[in-house]
Amino acid sequence: MAKKDTGETQAPDTEKKQPGRGDAVRAAAAQAIEATAGQAGFTRERAQQLADELVHAAARFRVTLEELRPAAADELAALRERVQALEARVEQLEAARAAPRRRTTPAKRPPASSG
Repeated sequence: MAKKDTGETQAPDTEKKQPGRGDAVRAAAAQAIEATAGQAGFTRERAQQLADELVHAAARFRVTLEELRPAAADELAALRERVQALEARVEQLEAARAAPRRRTTPAKRPPASSG
């Protein structure tokens, strides 16, 4: 049997619009963006926490380095001066201790005779 021509022409399969690679890439990118959009806030918070922790660790590191660094020349000079002043003071105290003590109360006198 022969086909009846209804007046409508059917388009062959090659003429139907199929999505191209560009459309597929765009769709995949849009889907990935939508999937990660909810995680962006969490990621931002975690990044801020990590930055805060890094700043805190850097401050502790700076304090530790400050404690470990050797004294500067001016600090050593000031310490030498203080040690010399303390040595002089100790010498004075030792000299005062070694010197014979003077009496601070008058010597006892014999009682006066009445009579």
